[in-house]
Amino acid sequence: MSDKDQLKIEDSEALKKIQAKESKFGRRLSPFWHILVSLLGVTMVIFYLYAAGVQPFSDQYHRGVYVLLTYVMIFISFPFWSRSSHNRPTTVDIFLALASIFVVGYWMVEFESLNYRMGAETQMDIWVSIVGIILSLEVSRRVLGWSITIVGASFLIYGYFGPYMPGPIAHRGFDVERLASFIFLTQDGVFGVMANVLVTYVIIFIFFGSFLQQSGVGRFFIDWPMALAGKSLGGPAKVAVIASGFFGSVSGSAIANTVSTGSFTIPLMKRAGFRPHVAGAIEPAASIGGMFMPPIMGAGGFLMAEMTGTPYVTIMAIAVFPALLYFLSVFVMIHFEAKKLNIRGIDLEGQPKAMEVFKKHWFKAMPLVIIVLMMMFGYSPGMAAFWATISCVFISWADKEYRMGPREIWRAMVVGSRNTLVIGATVGVIGIIVGTISLTGIGLKFSDLIISFSGGNLLVAIILIAIASLVLGMGVPVTASYLIVAVLAVPALSELGVSLIAAHMIVYWFSQNSNVTPPVCVAAYAGAAIAGSDPWKTGWTALKFSKLIYVVPFLFAYEPAMVLDGSVQEIIMVYFAATIGTIAFSAWSMFYLLRKTTIAEWIIFGIGTYLCFSPDIMKDVMGMSLVGLVILNQYRKNKRDLKKITPLAPST
Repeated sequence: MSDKDQLKIEDSEALKKIQAKESKFGRRLSPFWHILVSLLGVTMVIFYLYAAGVQPFSDQYHRGVYVLLTYVMIFISFPFWSRSSHNRPTTVDIFLALASIFVVGYWMVEFESLNYRMGAETQMDIWVSIVGIILSLEVSRRVLGWSITIVGASFLIYGYFGPYMPGPIAHRGFDVERLASFIFLTQDGVFGVMANVLVTYVIIFIFFGSFLQQSGVGRFFIDWPMALAGKSLGGPAKVAVIASGFFGSVSGSAIANTVSTGSFTIPLMKRAGFRPHVAGAIEPAASIGGMFMPPIMGAGGFLMAEMTGTPYVTIMAIAVFPALLYFLSVFVMIHFEAKKLNIRGIDLEGQPKAMEVFKKHWFKAMPLVIIVLMMMFGYSPGMAAFWATISCVFISWADKEYRMGPREIWRAMVVGSRNTLVIGATVGVIGIIVGTISLTGIGLKFSDLIISFSGGNLLVAIILIAIASLVLGMGVPVTASYLIVAVLAVPALSELGVSLIAAHMIVYWFSQNSNVTPPVCVAAYAGAAIAGSDPWKTGWTALKFSKLIYVVPFLFAYEPAMVLDGSVQEIIMVYFAATIGTIAFSAWSMFYLLRKTTIAEWIIFGIGTYLCFSPDIMKDVMGMSLVGLVILNQYRKNKRDLKKITPLAPST
């Protein structure tokens, strides 16, 4: 059987459904419409790469062109009903696409005049706003389904019926004209923070990811980890962690990461001896780590930079160590799981050694190096992504298999533009939600509710935010979940004494929990489809391997040094203690260290783990001492057992 074991037909179909839910590529278009959408997509790529690397455009065109092209491409590419078999847009689709051109074009052309007459909008302004909001909801429904669309519509209802709402969330209410014009015409709604972050940072990096894959760099992210860890204990699972760290840092999607690397690593894990539901769980557990790992961190890192006014290079510096902690946790848990079950690595007969792979393909890592170095030297993320994207083309020429000519460059641009449609479909509905929150002041009221329900207790407040993120994440994309919860909950955390950047990091980490926490956990379901395992069982197992996602937010809250707030000595000490605590937590939660832990060892280990994570140097030292005590005790037991089974040497 080959490394890429054949999926069962039903599992393959399940995977296709999950991928469709994530990729949302819409209907298979006839040649004319396919070419038209491709041309629009290539126009989008060229426009925004030019804006990032050569000459920026004014705000109305910078934000408006993306919204316009996205809406038109979606109405052409996505049918009114998901089961429609038409390979071309209907008359209604074309009408909606033209309506999108009109309302977004109107906003761009009238941009300056709209600012002058704000509060005294004309009747045309009002009608354009109403139509724009309806189109935004329809775009969201076609691509993302009913869940987030209903959430957006609910906020509109809340904005209108404010006086009739329960006391704690009641407000004076706004008529249709005020609500519509504020959400669509101002830069606090549809063309607000989400649109700005998308066009300034996110879509540029999505284009970069497409060029990266086309240039063959993605393959290096799998081949090198395979050579590094494939033969070790539980090798294929460790390969999944390392490969997911590389690929996930640029993919921007836990599900895309799971499917891309998992189609290779999950069959290998099964072949090595991991049970199907464990193999299917390890890949998504590793994949969500890419959302925390610089240089890209999905879209959330860029949103965080925008909302906190923090340079993105600072966000990266803060994010890198917690991300490494997460990958360390999954890696260590896998090691203990493999050791418990005695799962060996795989035979890599004929496979080149890690150093050989690196020497031959090291240059393929240059695009990531370019991004990091340029941002460290003060260039904008967009500029860094522009030059990294250009470098992919030149780097590909060194490998005949992946050499990029005009056809490959065209394909990369087309795929890159289409990959932006999923997140682009959230622009309008997120604008509706954020605009309504801003207009009604519900953000501050929600913050007061959190403080009230928690009794002013930070621990309880964080738990409430984790639950809110999980519930919201069941129905909306994780980036949207982060933005909504951040707007609502960050003020509460700030009022309870948490720094602004730490509060955003807490919300951002929790926003990823719906990928691996049942009942939804779409990334885990993708892993289950590849592994041919039970989705529910796979989901709970994925949570087992990824549970540090619920620990790190508390470190952000209670350890200021985790966000680089403190002296160098404090930061180093906290990092060291957190590393020991992460290893201890992983071993404690897997009931295994050098051997299976006894109840007494498990209790001592748990106390030591807690102390390592505590915001006090003396507690850190005590915790590390307890962890060391358990390690020493288990080492002695292993040594004693080894003596018992080792036969005495014959006397001479």
